[in-house]
Parts: sequence; C-alpha cells; structure tokens
Amino acid sequence: MRTASRGSGTQHTEIPRYIDTFIESESVVSTASPVTTTAVSAEGVWKAYGSGEAQVVALRDVSVEFASGAFTAIMGPSGSGKSTLMHCLAGLDTTDRGTVHVGGTALTGLGDKDLTKLRRDKIGFIFQQFNLLPTLTAEENITLPAAIAGVKADPDWVKRIIHTLDLTDRLSHKPTELSGGQQQRVACARALASRPDVVFADEPTGNLDTRSGAEVLRFLRTSVDEFGQTIVMVTHDPNAAAYADRVVFLADGQIVEDMADPTADKVIDKMKRFEELVAASQGENA
Repeated sequence: MRTASRGSGTQHTEIPRYIDTFIESESVVSTASPVTTTAVSAEGVWKAYGSGEAQVVALRDVSVEFASGAFTAIMGPSGSGKSTLMHCLAGLDTTDRGTVHVGGTALTGLGDKDLTKLRRDKIGFIFQQFNLLPTLTAEENITLPAAIAGVKADPDWVKRIIHTLDLTDRLSHKPTELSGGQQQRVACARALASRPDVVFADEPTGNLDTRSGAEVLRFLRTSVDEFGQTIVMVTHDPNAAAYADRVVFLADGQIVEDMADPTADKVIDKMKRFEELVAASQGENA
C-alpha cells in the first residue's frame, strides 16, 4: 500500500493496493470528449468522517469536471464515496480540503444563506425517495421551489416539461394518488422547472420498477439532448448508467476510471474487473 498525505498536515491514509493496480491496468485518463464549458468541478477534494482510528476517509484528493449539457453517471461499490462526492458537489456537505465550483461560483467559504440561494437558483435535485409534499398537488409540488423563492416560474417552460413527462392529466392529483413512476416524474419536473445549471439525481430509479425507471431515464436523456440540461447521476445500475454520455467510477474515495460512451455491457465488465482486483487484494491480506 502507498500512503497519501493531506496537504501540509500530519494525517496520512493508506490507499489499498488494488486501487493502484486498477488505475495502472485500466488507466484513469478520461476518454470523454474535451470539456469546453464546465458546469460543476471539484479540485483536490478530501472528505473524512470521524477521527483517530475510527476515521473513515470518504474522498481522497478527488479532481473531476462535469461538462455543461452532458449526462454523467457516478458509479462505484457501496462505500466508494459516490454519494459523498455528489453531496459535496451540490453544496449539501462541506469538504475538508479542496475546492468545488458550480458554474463560476466557489462553494468554499459560502455561508448557509448563500449556499441556500445557490442551490435554489442553480441546482435541481432528484432523490430516490421522491420527497414530494403529500398535501400538495402534483402541479403545486412542481412549482413549490419557485414559490418559496418568491418568483414565478416560466409558465411556457413548465408546461413544456409537464408535457414531455406526460403529466398533463395528473396535475391535480396528490402524491398518494400517483404511482411511484408518476411521483418520480413529478420530482423530475420540479427539478427542471427553474432551469437549473445542473440537476443532481441520487439513485433516481432505485424505488421504481423496470418500466417506470426506464421512463425516468429516457426523460433525463431527453432533457440533455433537447433542453441542454446538465445531469449528474449517482447509480449502481449498469443499465441506468448506459443512458449517460460518460461514467466516472469511484473506489475507496478515488476516481479509478472515466468511461465515455458507456453501454451496460461495458459497465458490467468494468465492475467485474474491479471486483476481481478487490477479491485478489483481500486474498493477499488474508
């Protein structure tokens, strides 16, 4: 194992040997198209939880850029740091070291009020649990963020999103009157209603059946192709990742692979390769 130091501090963390093996054998150099306009970026980001022997390092010196108008999936085994990375990119969690930018705004040093405003104005969220307010109709849930901000959503844009998601006949329904797939489509409309710079989707199909999940993923793909939306999605599903333009793979808090033009088979092969290296490493340490 090699060690990595955090800046000029005294704390060191051991990086598993199989991570080096994977990076050396697979190459972490991005095969994605060159980034021209960056929607979100992280540079030298570290994040740890706990302290002393109980400390868990979730992100280790992560640097990555996400292009505007592109669909990027983040994948990795459980505990790899993919959700932590998304939370740091979205300003839902702070970094211990390094910088995060959303558009031209650095999140480092922003106070709670400014972070809230940035998330409201520039970021949309789609969660696995839908997070719809049960007392509001679908239409009210879609326009709620704008109402809270004290602004009026662009009615033509909202109508277009609602039509694309086939929700026109469901606007007066409350969440309990909608299927899981319909609820997630409402959540998608809510995320895009304010025309955010980037939409973060955290396992958006995790609670859906195959058909409903495919409908949501097709919409995310459409939002990129037709609306120029930027999507960053955390997923464990190779079929979901295949809708993206690019897949960033994490393991033990590091980016170990950056794949362009993914297919489900390519993603599965990559994950199998990584699992083999993990198993081999564990066998050596037994």
